[in-house]
Amino acid sequence: MFRRAAINAAYGSAKSFFSSLKNYKDKKAKVEARGKKYKQRPPVPPREWNKNTVFYTGMIKSMDDDTVMLKLYTGKSWVWLKFRHTGRTFPDGWNVCSPQAIIYKNRLELHFPVEKNIKLIKIAKQLRQNPDLKVCAVDLNMDSNHAVCVILSSDGTQGKVKFIHGNKPLQARRKRLLGKIAVKRSQYNGILEEDDNIALWKKIRDIEDYESHRVSRRIVEFAIENNAAVIVFENLKNLKPAKGKYSKRSNTKRAYWLKGKIQNFTRYKALEHNILISLVSPRNTSRNCYYCVEQVFRYNDTPTGHTVGAPLFLCPNGHKGNADVNASWNIGKKFFLKHSKPGKKLPGVTVLQAANQAIEQPEHSNGPVALPDSSVGQYGPNEVAATPQMLRDTPTHGLA
Repeated sequence: MFRRAAINAAYGSAKSFFSSLKNYKDKKAKVEARGKKYKQRPPVPPREWNKNTVFYTGMIKSMDDDTVMLKLYTGKSWVWLKFRHTGRTFPDGWNVCSPQAIIYKNRLELHFPVEKNIKLIKIAKQLRQNPDLKVCAVDLNMDSNHAVCVILSSDGTQGKVKFIHGNKPLQARRKRLLGKIAVKRSQYNGILEEDDNIALWKKIRDIEDYESHRVSRRIVEFAIENNAAVIVFENLKNLKPAKGKYSKRSNTKRAYWLKGKIQNFTRYKALEHNILISLVSPRNTSRNCYYCVEQVFRYNDTPTGHTVGAPLFLCPNGHKGNADVNASWNIGKKFFLKHSKPGKKLPGVTVLQAANQAIEQPEHSNGPVALPDSSVGQYGPNEVAATPQMLRDTPTHGLA
């Protein structure tokens, strides 16, 4: 059984490498066919290869709440040994799979993977079947908020809003740790040791893992609470940090990685509750007004000029409020427009398309889709820019 585990691990690792190599060659050929130079480096086989022992059926038995029997080799023969164990109980409704033995400095842990068959319904089918489909649109940020979540229905109705804080303390703490690493690396005279600042890097990874799990769990709980069938994120794979000092550039780079980690953790947590994940283009989600698609400018306290990254927004038609909430609504609207097809009328999509047509062709209406000035008030940085009216109740004269 141990031999089988080693063979499977080696085969999986080799298969992964050759798959990555094939993708690299295909992408390189496409780029060079356009007469351009491909600058990416080819993948390399693993320089170090550490795998954990898997206990398949026949190597483990008689497991209860306190003890477990494992079949081990003493150097002369295979014997069954009983071990006491502690840990959490297995969740109900999940199948327990073969465990792995994870060896630490002073203890050995058995990690049991669990699996569960989940029947998912495709997004297009859900849009056809459910006229009141709700989505949870999430805007991941670089400022004080990790994420801003909004609920948007397929008919344009705006629901609850949730702010998930904690990003600014994380950025500051990680930057301090990266600064310590930079100072220690400057003492190496350009020669890095084999084990480079292990404790500091581990602390950074632990902080990021904790925040990723915390934020992703709150996103999923908010979606479950409001009966959202889909969680929508921006596709942020192409973000690159600006040039600068090591600590600042690395901090920005790891902040981008953190967004991807939050999305991945949210994906598997949401699947457990039959909630799907969808990605949309981030283009102009923060620049356009949700109501009238006009370009907005952002400000801090008073709308005197455009300030990049400011918490409040104002558009030419008088809509104002929290800029992150406006971006989240735009993400949700992009989701419905993304899944609309020509010739098919999906719930809410026709309303959103009508709103865009009113801006692009103002001569066919009495003005853009805009809420009256009397219904738009002054909002603080963490208040919702919502009004009592819904998009479908907005006057769109001449539009069905």
